[in-house]
Amino acid sequence: MMKVAYVFSSPNSQKILKNMIIPQIMEDRHGVEVVGMFFFMDNTFFLLNGTEMGESLQKLHEKTGLLLMACDQCAYERGIADQIIPGASIGCFPHLYASLGSIGVDQVITL
Repeated sequence: MMKVAYVFSSPNSQKILKNMIIPQIMEDRHGVEVVGMFFFMDNTFFLLNGTEMGESLQKLHEKTGLLLMACDQCAYERGIADQIIPGASIGCFPHLYASLGSIGVDQVITL
């Protein structure tokens, strides 16, 4: 099965993630193995502990083990680096590459 990672940078990412990607993965009908998600700019708020989206992403992480990472500078600028869900981490591209490199990603998709 193809392994993909998503990079969420668009302001429209919430709708796509909430209404399509998360339900499809949770119902085993997404069609690929999602091995990682990286969040930029205001999308780092998706990983905030105590929010509906954060809880959904935490459940997804617990089910699949996929990597959840917030851009470190984005998280620090927004003052949430210490408030993200337990299944997520913060980092920059070198951290993302190192984490995904051993998994063997076939495609990275930016939304």
